Amino acid sequence: MLVIGIAGGTGSGKTTVVNRIVQELPIEEICVISQDSYYKSTDSLSLEERTKINFDHPRAIDFDLLIKHLKELRKGNVIEQPVYSFISHNRTKDTVKTHPRKVVIVEGILIFTSEELRSLFDIKVFVHADADERLIRRIRRDINERGRDIDEVLDRYQDTLKPMHQQFIEPTKSYADIIIPNDRHNEVAIDIVRTVISERL
Repeated sequence: MLVIGIAGGTGSGKTTVVNRIVQELPIEEICVISQDSYYKSTDSLSLEERTKINFDHPRAIDFDLLIKHLKELRKGNVIEQPVYSFISHNRTKDTVKTHPRKVVIVEGILIFTSEELRSLFDIKVFVHADADERLIRRIRRDINERGRDIDEVLDRYQDTLKPMHQQFIEPTKSYADIIIPNDRHNEVAIDIVRTVISERL
């Protein structure tokens, strides 16, 4: 099994890079695990309290469960991946049955902040994009897909997203084996990732 960690700031284009890699492999040989599925359960909090959580801080992530699940996949076991709702800011009652595959991709903004999780990655990729480009993508996504309004998105960016990126996410770029600039010139970098996967398999 080849485990690939793909990190980068919010709106950097991680999902696009993941999709480009997935397209090159047979569907039965790859699975994707999203850090977003592993936000901690907030059952004990009201919706108002949940909206105040800093979801861009490492303590918002249930790293213990994510690490446990990744180790289970390495052992050849099936896991029940949580399903998270960004509308209710909590896990749903559903899970996704995830089978071990030849290639497992773990993607998320904070996955390189955990030393134990980093140690499980065979390849670490960081997707880089300029701050203004990331903000534009975040605004579009949160309004169109998550039902936020523009003031809420901008307030969250200024109060938490930007400082958390500078404190926790940007520094983890130093752990990356490959850095992909997420613009129109990223083909070469993605080709390198594809080649490494092919060689390892």
